[in-house]
Amino acid sequence: MNKVPMTLTGAEQLRKELEMLKFERRPALSEAIATARELGDLKENAEYHAAREEQGICEARIRDIEGKLSNAQIIDVTKMPNNGRVIFGATVTILNLDTDVEMTYRIVGDDEANIKENLISVNSPIARGLIGKNLGDEVGIQTPGGRTDVEIVAVDYI
Repeated sequence: MNKVPMTLTGAEQLRKELEMLKFERRPALSEAIATARELGDLKENAEYHAAREEQGICEARIRDIEGKLSNAQIIDVTKMPNNGRVIFGATVTILNLDTDVEMTYRIVGDDEANIKENLISVNSPIARGLIGKNLGDEVGIQTPGGRTDVEIVAVDYI
């Protein structure tokens, strides 16, 4: 299977979630199932069925996280020399040349992307347009909303 790029921060967040699911959520659900089982007839026991369904969701998430971590190529840009080139994991500030609005994005893996926190996927149109470019470059980025011309005004490896 192909390796999927992931930042060090993203991998740490997934590991924390995995630990919580395995050592807190899973035992709590097992206890809830045991308690519901004591209530009697399992065919009409809504608490039992709800706990079993929740357990299935928890186990699926555990498998999902373990799969993602096993296929992750963890990239720590803080250990790389900053040469002004936009790479995976970099924090990039761009200036929209049409509106003079500055935006700052961090280019992360698909699972880490969260536009509310200015974390954009490496596969997004903006990131694809910026990867490989250098500080000071003017770039035309094709987005679903149309073409946007931007200038790269800062590149940080933090």
